[in-house]
Amino acid sequence: MPPGVTSHMTTIGFIGSGFIGSAVARAAVDHGYDVVMSNSRGPETLTELIAELGSHARAATALEAAEAGDWVVVTTPLSAIATLPVEALAGKIVVDTNNYYWERDGRIAELDDETSTVSELLQRKLPTSKVAKGFNHIAAADINTDGTPTGTPDRRALATASDSQEAADLVLAFYDEIGFDGVNVGPLADSWRVQRDRPAYVTRQNADELRANLAKTERVAA
Repeated sequence: MPPGVTSHMTTIGFIGSGFIGSAVARAAVDHGYDVVMSNSRGPETLTELIAELGSHARAATALEAAEAGDWVVVTTPLSAIATLPVEALAGKIVVDTNNYYWERDGRIAELDDETSTVSELLQRKLPTSKVAKGFNHIAAADINTDGTPTGTPDRRALATASDSQEAADLVLAFYDEIGFDGVNVGPLADSWRVQRDRPAYVTRQNADELRANLAKTERVAA
């Protein structure tokens, strides 16, 4: 595809504008997307970030970001899932960047005993959305520095997982666009393979190395 020509939808909504959300938004703006940023404290607290991101970014409420996004990135602590605007996200692809940190989130039995995953909890909360895992096993700072062109030898790879092929394909295409190879782990039930403390978590790996790390991952209760 010629430089500057993109095939994606126009606007990404962000619910959560912390380190990961801000980094993904930077990458998106750099590749021609519009972004609508929100957080739990209100649009007026995002002035500095919006100024940095430039004219393709604006601040909004979480509801407005959900409504404006052709697809939406949810990048909030687990406790905030309960406040998500379910109806506004209906029918949309929702990318879940979250990880379970019991020290922050409190103990959640089905995550402790590994009978469920973070993204499955989000999918349950958003039954009419298409949830896909994304950006949960890369340090925020690396999102804007480690990307390289398609075909670069030893290109860094990132994983996704989804029960929706459409959602997985969108995440994989976005990864490629902003500089990363993508590996589809499979359904949301398999997204534990890139969760915290697993071999694929927050390590620099190419696609073959990522697949090897996914394959050797064992499911053990926390």
